[in-house]
Amino acid sequence: MIFNKDTAEKTAELLLQINAIKLNPKNPFTWASGWQSPIYCDNRLILSFPAIRNFVREEFSKHIEKEFGKPDVIAGVATGAIGIGMLVAEYMGLPFVYVRPEPKKHGRQNQVEGFLQKGQNVVVVEDLISTGNSSLLAVEALKEAGANIKGMVAIFTYGFDIAKENFKNANIELNTLADYTNLLELAVTKNYITEKELKTLQEWRESPSTWKV
Repeated sequence: MIFNKDTAEKTAELLLQINAIKLNPKNPFTWASGWQSPIYCDNRLILSFPAIRNFVREEFSKHIEKEFGKPDVIAGVATGAIGIGMLVAEYMGLPFVYVRPEPKKHGRQNQVEGFLQKGQNVVVVEDLISTGNSSLLAVEALKEAGANIKGMVAIFTYGFDIAKENFKNANIELNTLADYTNLLELAVTKNYITEKELKTLQEWRESPSTWKV
């Protein structure tokens, strides 16, 4: 769920302003999964805009403490959430670790990088939620390292039913700054998209794996 509507609208507007979220229903993008999509989200761009990254950092920090209490450690999911996760940890005065998609093939063969003690309370920071699979794999790696996962926060979620189901099954609470529904509402209001394009974007969200132009 989103933290609150005001934060969701502000976050969505900032992401649209810097083209971190691109809406192009007429000429769709192709995701790594092979899905055709009229939307592409690249939250890494946030790091290049000091005022916006500070807004995201402070909103995350405020809502993490409100929703989960102050954790012992902030964990970022590699690679997209390392930068913003580090900023949140710094702002909250907390240790930071990050989680690789899989263990390193050499050296200490770590999957969780940084100092983490068994039993520590951890909030996981993500940049983007699609199906949630990669995010929840990071959660599993942290649990295997002995972490007590308080919950996860993300900048943006597409709000797919499969993601909701995956987080429910994993018993992990997910809170986001913005989501697809609020993004579309704002995009129409601010004339980023037309009503016809809105319909296309809504249809895609209903069945992203089979959608075509």
